[in-house]
Amino acid sequence: MEKAKKAQLPIRKIIGICLILLFVMGVGVMASNAKLNNVKIILSNGYIMNVTTSKTKISEILDENHIILLPEESVIPDEDSELSDNNTIKISKTKEPTVEVAETSEISENVTIDSLLKSYDSIIEKIETVQEIIPYETITKDVSDNDSNKRETVVQQGKDGLKEVTYKVKYQNDVEIERTEISSNIIEEPIDKIIEVRKKVTNRSTRSYSATYSNGVWSYSNEEFDLLCAITAQECSSSYEGALAVITCACNRAESTKWAKNGADPLSQYKAPGQFCYSIDSYWKRRLNGNYSDTVKQAVKDALNGKRNHNYLSFRAAGNASGEYIGGNVYF
Repeated sequence: MEKAKKAQLPIRKIIGICLILLFVMGVGVMASNAKLNNVKIILSNGYIMNVTTSKTKISEILDENHIILLPEESVIPDEDSELSDNNTIKISKTKEPTVEVAETSEISENVTIDSLLKSYDSIIEKIETVQEIIPYETITKDVSDNDSNKRETVVQQGKDGLKEVTYKVKYQNDVEIERTEISSNIIEEPIDKIIEVRKKVTNRSTRSYSATYSNGVWSYSNEEFDLLCAITAQECSSSYEGALAVITCACNRAESTKWAKNGADPLSQYKAPGQFCYSIDSYWKRRLNGNYSDTVKQAVKDALNGKRNHNYLSFRAAGNASGEYIGGNVYF
């Protein structure tokens, strides 16, 4: 039995050696049928892979090694190309990755990175109080009785008002982004500018003095101007506004159809019976030849050039009568 076992050992060794030889021969045959390549793959992050493959097409080599190209990556040689002579595949980034901003129905304009960053900046809120102008309005009144021959006369000069306004103001990066009014207080009311459209008066041939009228300006001789100033001073010489109010009343009557019977110019209105001091007493005579102040003279001159400080047609000495008080007289 021992001799039989010893005889079997060499036979087993021989069979094993034969199997090894057959395997080596098979590998040799396979190697001869398929050429193997040692390939270097350089990834975009710099990492180097060394692989052995029988593939020659770039895309197949990448798939075999589970390498997937990202959208911003490219490969050299191209994926559809064959392996180059140096057996090297290089993957690199061609552009920076883009960040997509989701669109919503609330966004009505393009969103930029700067605007997104600014939206995170702090917002400062302040309370501010400022003074603002209140513009006056211009009111035009037509008192021409639809006469075709008209002219405009300013009977009241306009003046802007003033108000104090408090706002709540929001700032972002020192730039105002919102302003909300909290309260306001009127300091001074505006005064409307009043313009009257009146019938354009013409000179009367029956007048015994040399007054002329052109473009809203009355012209008289020196003697007639002196008489106008004397009558005006007798009616009121306390102030410029008072004297201007008297001559304004005469000018308003001269331009009114209601008082047309008394004349079409200020001096005619002054001399009308029972209206001004000229026909009531003779105190005005002592003021002739310049016996009146420069203030009265200036007021008469301004009125003849078109200036007015009211639109009334009558006045009387101040007392218990109702109306507007100007320079010691009440106008209505």
